[in-house]
Amino acid sequence: MTKRGPRGLSPEEHALWNKVKARTSAMHPERPQPLARPFPTLRKPTPEPAPRQVFEPFRIGERRGDAAPPHNLAAPLSHSIAAQPVQMDKKSFGKLQRGKLKPEARIDLHGMTMERAHGVLNRFILDAHAQGKRLVLVITGKGKDKYDDGPIPVRRGVLKHQVPNWLNAPALRNAVLQITEAHLKHGGSGAYYVYLRRRR
Repeated sequence: MTKRGPRGLSPEEHALWNKVKARTSAMHPERPQPLARPFPTLRKPTPEPAPRQVFEPFRIGERRGDAAPPHNLAAPLSHSIAAQPVQMDKKSFGKLQRGKLKPEARIDLHGMTMERAHGVLNRFILDAHAQGKRLVLVITGKGKDKYDDGPIPVRRGVLKHQVPNWLNAPALRNAVLQITEAHLKHGGSGAYYVYLRRRR
């Protein structure tokens, strides 16, 4: 905060002081009188700097120009699946992404509970691996939007988010080589290609 000096007197205050001074007399005239110092003149106060504006001006009821960023801190599932390193033959992987490889078996987990879907998926993958199959299709669906007022939000498409975790779990890790989202003709983001390891 800026330290301010004495305020000083206005011309009106000077005139009033001189009138009061003319009507008074010294209490001890024998003592030498100190030299009178002139009163400082009144200075205009230095204006305070205007506060820096943090928010852009707006009117009540006005819409925001830019959309607020989403509060979902997790990366989209498609990005995390696509970011996984390619473990299978790259030429075959390219064909797989273009939907050129035909799945040898498929399973649809629609409408199943999490517990049931987990058991069914494990059995399906292990059986397909035991039969020497290389490419299978796991259909999860994209999930439906539903009203959720609980304290912990539930993701849309619970099975869609859980299946990659199950496929990477120790129970299936020795059977699964690669997971990727299916081509549109095989279900798109509502299904997964699961490329299995060769039997030893």
